[in-house]
Amino acid sequence: MPDQMRGDCLSLLGHPVVRTPHLDKLAAEGALFRRAYSTCPSCIPARAALLTGLFPATRGVVGYAARPIPYPTLPQRLAAAGYQTVLVGRYMHQKPLEESYGYQMEIRGSVHVDDDAYDRFLKRAAPATGGIRNLLTRQGLSYNGWQAAPWPLADDLHPTAWTVRQARKILEELSPERPIFLTASFYAPHPPLFPPKRYFDACWRQKLPAPARGDWVDWPALSPAGDKPGHRVLLEGEALRAAEAGYFGLIQHLDDQIAPLMAAFKKRSQKARRPWVILFTSDHGEMLGDHGFYRKCEPYEGSANIPFLVAAAPELGFKRGLRSELPVCLEDVMPTLLALAGASCPQPMDGVNLAPVLRGETQRLRECLHFEHAPCYSPLQAFQALTDGQFKYIWRPLDGSEQLFDLARDPREEHDLAREPSRRTLLGQWRARMVRQLAGRPEGFSDGTHLIPGRPYPALQAKLKEL
Repeated sequence: MPDQMRGDCLSLLGHPVVRTPHLDKLAAEGALFRRAYSTCPSCIPARAALLTGLFPATRGVVGYAARPIPYPTLPQRLAAAGYQTVLVGRYMHQKPLEESYGYQMEIRGSVHVDDDAYDRFLKRAAPATGGIRNLLTRQGLSYNGWQAAPWPLADDLHPTAWTVRQARKILEELSPERPIFLTASFYAPHPPLFPPKRYFDACWRQKLPAPARGDWVDWPALSPAGDKPGHRVLLEGEALRAAEAGYFGLIQHLDDQIAPLMAAFKKRSQKARRPWVILFTSDHGEMLGDHGFYRKCEPYEGSANIPFLVAAAPELGFKRGLRSELPVCLEDVMPTLLALAGASCPQPMDGVNLAPVLRGETQRLRECLHFEHAPCYSPLQAFQALTDGQFKYIWRPLDGSEQLFDLARDPREEHDLAREPSRRTLLGQWRARMVRQLAGRPEGFSDGTHLIPGRPYPALQAKLKEL
């Protein structure tokens, strides 16, 4: 599980720069869900979605905020089923911080956290750095900025390499008598954008892609300096080239690093005569200059669309090379893995078991997928969105503005169909869907007939929806 990885950054999708041969091979062994989304695309709510299988509104967390999870989690259910449950790398934004939520062992290396296992390792291995935060300051890098530079130390000290080593060590040390649920959680390609030099340089030398440029964007209002939250910015020239080289370089480094980890996991399972399952996904994406945005928390593909690959041992009967356009989400991870593990799944459950799709038994999961985000950097940022895998409808609850995109014909969302008089009927159909979707919400977004803008939209709802 990388952090902030866009769904289009795979070479099997024809990305002009990123090369991911090992992830491509994983997809060839199993399935790629091209229309996978983060239902609340920022790290805290997205990780809670993965842990619980519950939609943001069900959990009562619809934005960048955290509360304790009073619900059985994926690792808790797997632990109860006899699995050894381990988290290595970036933590899952647990609240309280020391809560494990079912992970029986944690080796935390979250890069932005002082005195976790990775920070202590770096201070021992390279004491002159004074730790990861001091190293970043000297490099002129930040945890949310588009500034980029090559990793200044030996490659084996990079946090991605450290996470893989720790994960492989776990596979070697834990008893093979019991199955293992291993979460290898990476900070990359989230900023700081500091891949090892050879990856940075390799990307820098290539012809890098231009960001998506929507005809609906007020481009003259954007500045290369960016706004104060670092969310709206006109990335161009050397700043864009550096950001892309850093971001794409981190992904290529990650792909190379996880290859031996996946091989070791398969070998361990095969030696124990157990089938293996590998799932690769991310909490959300990165706008990377698309439409004048940077970071996440937006409904557009760069932010909300995520990689979602699943492969398994032949005895589980998955179709090889399956590519699905069905809309899926992080909530689907929990019921899918619990079903494959033979573990009980709590009810209710918003996520859907994907095993029948993976085996080619069904091609229908849900009519459409809803995703949202309460205001984060600014009130204008809040959104409600729906997609069926072909069209995407966006409603902004602050001012009631709408957008409609045809993802099949316009995957970069550069042309807003909501502006076309000939699409009024289609727009009205999607608006009616959103009216039904939001009916009964505590914010009062819908009266069952109309959408109502201007309502308060807190990230934490007053109480959890009844479960």
